[in-house]
Amino acid sequence: MGDPRVVAVVVTHNRRDLLIEALTAIGAQTRRPDAVLVVDNASTDGTADLVRTRFPTADLLALTGNTGGAGGFAAGFARALDLEADLVWAMDDDTVPEPTALQELLAARQRVPGPPTLVASRVVWTDGREHPMNTPRAKANAGRREREAARSAGCVPIRSASFVSILVDAEVVRERGLPIADYFLWNDDFEFTTRLLRGRSGVLCPGSVVVHKTKTFGGTDADPGERFFYEVRNKIWLFTRSSGLSPTERLLYGASTVRRWILTFLRSTDRAVLRRGLRHGLWAGVRTRPRATMEILRDAGFQ
Repeated sequence: MGDPRVVAVVVTHNRRDLLIEALTAIGAQTRRPDAVLVVDNASTDGTADLVRTRFPTADLLALTGNTGGAGGFAAGFARALDLEADLVWAMDDDTVPEPTALQELLAARQRVPGPPTLVASRVVWTDGREHPMNTPRAKANAGRREREAARSAGCVPIRSASFVSILVDAEVVRERGLPIADYFLWNDDFEFTTRLLRGRSGVLCPGSVVVHKTKTFGGTDADPGERFFYEVRNKIWLFTRSSGLSPTERLLYGASTVRRWILTFLRSTDRAVLRRGLRHGLWAGVRTRPRATMEILRDAGFQ
């Protein structure tokens, strides 16, 4: 077999300067992707024109409505499959990969038996610290053989990962489905990666490094404000309607979620906003279900 066809997918919304850094870093890879796809989530800052003029070799998917990170990656994965990707390298527009990031992901995928369905990069903040927002969840029930195989390749078995630099087997996406666009933001990558990895293997590759240029350093329990609605609603959807988690995992992750919500309230400077998000999120999570992803994408101009 020849080298796999890798399509890089970058989702962006109104962050031109960060996008320039991300696309420049992708173009400077020691092993470049075979295609680069930029999904513009209806930016109003001239992002689409920027891509066309400064990065003319990139494929541009300009949506007419902002579908959030969830819809953006759903559209990106769908288009990458149309582009006959063997592997999809997904990342946000504030992700700056080190020059060997993709090369290391591909090398790890060759070293780990299987090969793994998903390989995740190590994510650091701008000062080099491990970024707590993007730490993949270790696979607690990995067998000895799986752990040893990953360790011998310099990797760690994982159960989920974020959309900040993951290399995904496109065939498994075809089998198990796209990210769920109606999540809009928060938990969309958790749902998607647990669904892809249930009964399959995924690894963290510490040798592949990307910088996640968030404004502040912190984890997902930082004060989210109005966005807490999505955390609550989407977690309810995930625990009750997704095939990604086993019954035991639902209990374990459910307990972990309650603990994190408590920490979020304790650290919040505006608990009234969080109480409102909790109330509305619980109602929406129980009383509604995600709309069909392709319906949402078509409404946003995806063809």
